[in-house]
Amino acid sequence: MEQDDKKQASNIFSFEFWKQREMDLYVGKLLRYGVFTACFITVLGGIIYVMQSQGMPDYKPMPGHHDQFKGVVAYLRELNTIIPALLQLDGAAIIQFGVVVLIATPILRVAFSAIVFLIERDYLYVVVTLIVLAVILLNMVFGLH
Repeated sequence: MEQDDKKQASNIFSFEFWKQREMDLYVGKLLRYGVFTACFITVLGGIIYVMQSQGMPDYKPMPGHHDQFKGVVAYLRELNTIIPALLQLDGAAIIQFGVVVLIATPILRVAFSAIVFLIERDYLYVVVTLIVLAVILLNMVFGLH
């Protein structure tokens, strides 16, 4: 019987395995590593961008509209156009990807929290966390432009 308990405790998909872990520490590490990763990517992209570019981009207001700005180049506005530029080692795309990683970090934390609450069998918090995650994702997909 004791052998079965040890086997259960060593199985990563068992409740006993996760019950022995301090899940708050994992959530904190997820946030910490996500921010460090985003910073590293962004700094690396900045270095590459400075080496590739001839100067700063033109972020002046649009002519005739002093309260409106053009923003970044169109290929840096969507993830499906950032990835190909990222693979070509475009410095601006690498910086933008670092920002994407930074934005994704707390969203992954919410998703991970839902899993933690499920493992802890705290179903009320699972439902609340999934509602929060759904609101975040729906706002990202259907948000105002």
